[in-house]
Amino acid sequence: MALGLPDAITACLFDLDGVLTSTAVLHRRAWRRTFDDFLRPRGEPPFAESDYLRFVDGRPRYDGVREFLASRGITLPEGSPDDPPDADTVHGVGNRKNDLLEAIIRHEGVLPYPGTAPYLRAVEDSGLGIGVVTSSANARKVLDAAGLTPFVRALVDGVVISRDGLKGKPAPDSFLVGARLLGVRPEHAAVFEDALSGVEAGRAGGFGHVVGVDRTGQREALLAHGADVVVEDLAELL
Repeated sequence: MALGLPDAITACLFDLDGVLTSTAVLHRRAWRRTFDDFLRPRGEPPFAESDYLRFVDGRPRYDGVREFLASRGITLPEGSPDDPPDADTVHGVGNRKNDLLEAIIRHEGVLPYPGTAPYLRAVEDSGLGIGVVTSSANARKVLDAAGLTPFVRALVDGVVISRDGLKGKPAPDSFLVGARLLGVRPEHAAVFEDALSGVEAGRAGGFGHVVGVDRTGQREALLAHGADVVVEDLAELL
């Protein structure tokens, strides 16, 4: 096993937030503030970490809004993608979160995790294809800010998912497109994910190896949802 991967693997598909960059923490903050501001006037309990992990993490933005609100028995009109961020619609709430996230990124910047660049460099040097598959619509900005864009040969992000009508994670659609863009069959590609919905997608798509990246102390859950192996940082695979 080179790079901590089976010999049959010829391409790697990485989630972005929480796997390559620490932006998952920024997403959590933006989601928490968005939902708490929405819930408070309704007398609802605040948005919890367990809510993030169960209903939002890894999913496309508007899917996350729908899943979480459904868990509280709240139904909103769908609205449309160009709804203003103060609209009480699914799209309005999602756009509110995205505006907050972009403001946080502008103010605080983006850093890759310590093991990210060394691992991507080793993958590239080994001749394996590198793709990023993420539900985030901000992927290009994040990759540029983190200095990771030169490694990426294929990108399937929230923009592509919405444009092409792909099902979001835990459905495997986005990862399957990523593999196709790199010219490999799923059984020859490895998926790297920190979200439970992401490892489920990797397993459902028949990928050759699923690496769970545990940034939040959910090792056992990642294994239970489909990870073949779990690491705390990509450097552990070198």
